[in-house]
Amino acid sequence: MGVTGIGGFFFRAKDPEAMRTWYARHLGVGSAPYGMWDTQAGPCVFAPFAADTDYFAADRKWMLNLRVDDLDELCASLGAAGIAVVTDPDWDMPGVGRFARIHDPEGNPIELWQPDPPA
Repeated sequence: MGVTGIGGFFFRAKDPEAMRTWYARHLGVGSAPYGMWDTQAGPCVFAPFAADTDYFAADRKWMLNLRVDDLDELCASLGAAGIAVVTDPDWDMPGVGRFARIHDPEGNPIELWQPDPPA
């Protein structure tokens, strides 16, 4: 008995339908009824951070991290759609993967993570 994975991510939005549409269109997240989508098995990190962390904006309580299979392709697609994509080689970690960051229309931080292949 125990937790087998994350069953959902719930958050408040000023315009929930617009947010659902944005996430589905640009990230392929939650386009099915009730916002469901099938995820692939793989690593998932659950990590509370110190209240004064500088890993993400101080005015935000959370940052969504989404595992992706082709970071370069997704970043190009997001950039072409006018979404600001930030990368920093210092974020990339050998043995862990590569990272990029974006924000949704309400300013919520999203980290995109392409895990390194298993050794």
